[in-house]
Amino acid sequence: MTAAVTTTAPGGPVAAELPFFVYGTLLPGEPNHDLFLRGRTAGERPAVLPRSLLYDGPGYPYAIEGHGRVHGTLLVAAPGIYGELLGLLDHLEEFLGPGHPRNLYERVVREVELPAQGASDGGEPVRAWVYLAAAAVTRSLRTGGVLIPEGRWTRSSPSGG
Repeated sequence: MTAAVTTTAPGGPVAAELPFFVYGTLLPGEPNHDLFLRGRTAGERPAVLPRSLLYDGPGYPYAIEGHGRVHGTLLVAAPGIYGELLGLLDHLEEFLGPGHPRNLYERVVREVELPAQGASDGGEPVRAWVYLAAAAVTRSLRTGGVLIPEGRWTRSSPSGG
């Protein structure tokens, strides 16, 4: 399994300008996509996060490590706004810094899979930032959470509205 890599803190130095994998309210057609991503991306492509499970939350989902797959979208930041987008997403996902006890999510680097689009594009893995449920949230989900079996969140998921 790929080791987790995070930055030092929100707004701090970033190791690499990686794309972002999103799987909930930031998906195209969902409310936070327009609020946070419109005009801030240079590309968006369907992708899958392997070795993960998706749980329903209070109007939004949580991904955790597990024996499944989560479907979502890989986003590439528009030129010149990477830092702004990173800060917006960290704030939205309540990521205060690696391992912070009040994190709702942890921002980690994972390999996501892109579906093949043609003969020359074999769907190789791409490293991306992913917001996974923080440790306390993960423990709670594993003991009493509602698993989304297909790994595909929509507003019609159990509590997605």
